[in-house]
Amino acid sequence: MAENKLNARQNTFIAEYLVDMNATQAAIRAGYSEKTAYSIGEENLRKPEIANAIQEQLRYREQRTLVTADYVITSLKAVAERCMVAEPIFDTHGEPTGEYRFDSSGANRALELLGKNLKMFTDRQEVTGKDGADLNIIVRVSDG
Repeated sequence: MAENKLNARQNTFIAEYLVDMNATQAAIRAGYSEKTAYSIGEENLRKPEIANAIQEQLRYREQRTLVTADYVITSLKAVAERCMVAEPIFDTHGEPTGEYRFDSSGANRALELLGKNLKMFTDRQEVTGKDGADLNIIVRVSDG
C-alpha cells in the first residue's frame, strides 16, 4: 500500500464508505456534521487521494474474498437456473401427480439482478403538472 497522507477523519470516512458505499452515511459515521454530510461525502469521493484509497481497498477486498463481478453474475445465473428446474409434485402416497413446480420468486429475483447488471431495465419517472395535469413547456428561441 502507498504512503497514507490522509488525516484520521478521512481514513475513517474511507473505512465507513466501504461498509455500504454510501458517502453521506460514511461522512456522518466519520464524525462530519449531519447538515453537511451529503456535500462532504461527495467532495471526499472527488478527492484523488481518497478515491485512490477506496479503489485500492476494493481491489484488496476482491483479492481477499475472491468475490468478483464474474463470481456474482455466475452465481446469479446458477440460482436462476436452479430455481427454474421443474420439480414433480407427489401425492400423499409418494406417487407423482403429473404436476410440476418451480421457485418462480427466486428465479425472478436472480433474473432481475442480472437484467439490472445488463442495464435492461431503466427506472422512469413520470412528471406531471398540478393534480396530474399535463405540463406546459415553453421553449424560447432567440434570433441572436
